[in-house]
Amino acid sequence: MIRKAEEQDIPFLLDIYNEAILNGTATFDLEPKTLEDRKQWFYDHIETHPLLVCEKYEKAIAYASLSTYREKKAYDGSVELSIYIHKDYRGIGIGKQLMEAILNLAKEIDGIHTIISIITAGNEVSDRLHEKFGFTYCGKIKEAGYKFGQYCDINVYQIMV
Repeated sequence: MIRKAEEQDIPFLLDIYNEAILNGTATFDLEPKTLEDRKQWFYDHIETHPLLVCEKYEKAIAYASLSTYREKKAYDGSVELSIYIHKDYRGIGIGKQLMEAILNLAKEIDGIHTIISIITAGNEVSDRLHEKFGFTYCGKIKEAGYKFGQYCDINVYQIMV
């Protein structure tokens, strides 16, 4: 079930994100987040940006968020999309469900003009998901991040809503 995130989801969202930090390059965060960090992130989203979860067995197993793209005022109509899925639930269509739900929600929100996704190069599953939903590939930024002893490229995707 896809629904808006609730406060009780925060520990599950923390676990999902910290697993991504420690074991992958989907995020360029290097240090695990604390519960207080994720609470602040959660409340920031509840106030201004959508945060959806996929719930199974009464717990959040994945989430999609739209976040501030950049702090400068001229970027207010742009948001950055993130989707994270618990490692045990990847590859079964949850990303597709979350993508559809967050895009539909974004279309209903006044002020969102464009959605931008920053995807670490080599994540073909995420690239294909974005392309399936009509995102345009805007280009590659070479060696944008350094994680696990190597430089990583990023692919930039965009869709106008």
